[in-house]
Amino acid sequence: MEIVTPEVTRLIDVPLGTGEGPCWAADEKALYFVDIPAATLFRLDPATGDLRRFPMPSAIGSFGLAPGGRAVVALRDGVYMYDFATGALTLLARPEPDRPGNRLNDGKVAPDGRFWVGSMDDRPEKETVAALHCVDPDGTCRRMEDGLIVSNGLAFSPDGRTLFHSDSRQRFIRAYDYDLATGAISNRRHVRTMEEDEGRPDGAACDAEGYYWSAGVSAGCLNRIAPDGTLVRKVMLPVASPTMPCFGGPDLKTLYVTSLTTDRLGHRQEGTLISFPVDVPGAPVARFGEPILKG
Repeated sequence: MEIVTPEVTRLIDVPLGTGEGPCWAADEKALYFVDIPAATLFRLDPATGDLRRFPMPSAIGSFGLAPGGRAVVALRDGVYMYDFATGALTLLARPEPDRPGNRLNDGKVAPDGRFWVGSMDDRPEKETVAALHCVDPDGTCRRMEDGLIVSNGLAFSPDGRTLFHSDSRQRFIRAYDYDLATGAISNRRHVRTMEEDEGRPDGAACDAEGYYWSAGVSAGCLNRIAPDGTLVRKVMLPVASPTMPCFGGPDLKTLYVTSLTTDRLGHRQEGTLISFPVDVPGAPVARFGEPILKG
């Protein structure tokens, strides 16, 4: 295993409670991300430092960009379409009306344009009551996995044929065969269990070579993991609890990483957004309802 410590750039001065979900908008040369407890979606222009805020009515676990100046957003109680120009929210789906103790968490648009989003047990009990859902552009919502505690780590291989997923509390990373035509998953398999000192798996992204980059929220690192589960590179970061990586920049060779506020190292460190260059580009991420790959 290779261990590297890159020179990173801190991109914002605004403290983030739980920074999450960085997503690169290639057409705007901009990065979007959220602060979950602050119920805010942000847009950053890395070239100018301009930072815009889009407040939400409740905690925003994740989002995906959509055509027409919109986004699909996962709020506490449901998935909505959001209009950046007007601030209007339109309900698309309520994946878990029967589970009031949960909130929606990590989500990502699949290469076929569907939005995948998981939930988490938001109670102190942290039991296996969370699930993973697939939301079609027409609002159809399917529960795809159950028995989770904190659904996380959604990412798709460059050919769109593999879906990666993790559970931050059960510490596993799984992979599935993915059907781009139907959104179905099959052949669930265990990729790796991450120990606390290795980096409990949080948000993730895939690179162009099909490797899975997992934010090690408990170890201040990113873990680059081969499809067979081999840990090939550990990237040590100056943030105690990184939450999610995202590939961006004109060549998708800049890695953006969000983090959360923590006292894990014995002192308070505020969540932030950092970036650094990488040698392998990322796999592009689609917009909701706008496929980049078809089955």
